[in-house]
Amino acid sequence: MKALAALIATLAPATAFAASTLREDNSGIIVWLFLGFCALIVVVQVIPAVILMLGLAKGVSAKVSGHAAATEKSH
Repeated sequence: MKALAALIATLAPATAFAASTLREDNSGIIVWLFLGFCALIVVVQVIPAVILMLGLAKGVSAKVSGHAAATEKSH
């Protein structure tokens, strides 16, 4: 157990010094425009999916409540 603690104590400062400088990616405006376009495509695809799921949930809840009302009338 002491050996494990000594190993962790030795390696912990080494990982802190590994990332001492800030990362610079040198991405130009073209890269950011491309990423923005990709994000726009994702958002445009998500909107109809959300509308479809809301309609599905509304339809299922209406069917369940209609089925419950029909079973109450029969009893």
